[in-house]
Amino acid sequence: MPGRKTQTKEGTHQAMKNSSYESLSVAWLMRDGWQVFLPILDHGHQTDILISDGPNFFRIQIKTVDAKNEDHIVYNQWEGSNVDYIVYFARNSNWGYIAPAFTDEKRPLNHDTHRQFLQNRKDFIKQFHQI
Repeated sequence: MPGRKTQTKEGTHQAMKNSSYESLSVAWLMRDGWQVFLPILDHGHQTDILISDGPNFFRIQIKTVDAKNEDHIVYNQWEGSNVDYIVYFARNSNWGYIAPAFTDEKRPLNHDTHRQFLQNRKDFIKQFHQI
């Protein structure tokens, strides 16, 4: 069985972990029947995933946070973009939140318009359909 025998630089390893949440979201959305498009470069547009059900398209930004609890404050990092939803994954836990893009400067993750999900496909999709 193959084993990794080299060290990955800390910054690279963090980027790989963050990217894995995008891949996880893509897989869950595809299994739910969404068409999923990945921008070659999202710089300036802040769209990690573009999804479609055919006639409708939605821009999604994936963020990871080190949140000790659900009232962790998140900041608006997409002002001026056309992002529709932000999916927050707690890197240090097994939950996340789906939020419609907001115009406030900052908000707690557990804001009443956000939907909490457990980090599994079934719960993510259940909450995604309720947003």
